[in-house]
Amino acid sequence: MTDKLGISQNRLAREIGVNPARISEIVHGKGGISATTAIALGLFFGTSPELWLNLQSHYDLKRAERAHGKRLRSRVKELKRAA
Repeated sequence: MTDKLGISQNRLAREIGVNPARISEIVHGKGGISATTAIALGLFFGTSPELWLNLQSHYDLKRAERAHGKRLRSRVKELKRAA
């Protein structure tokens, strides 16, 4: 993420006021983007906080799908509505 944006993880952490380890966790998928971090990232990059939260939500859903999707699809059946 930070390489593509042309900024180091350490600089990003310093600029938005978080521990560099926090940015590393986010970049490596070991930690999520909180609402507070989303606000800070939005302010720094000139984007909305929602963008960052949506990226996190999309990532979380993809991970859950890979981990649990097959089992859930075999167990949970769609509600059949009366016509």
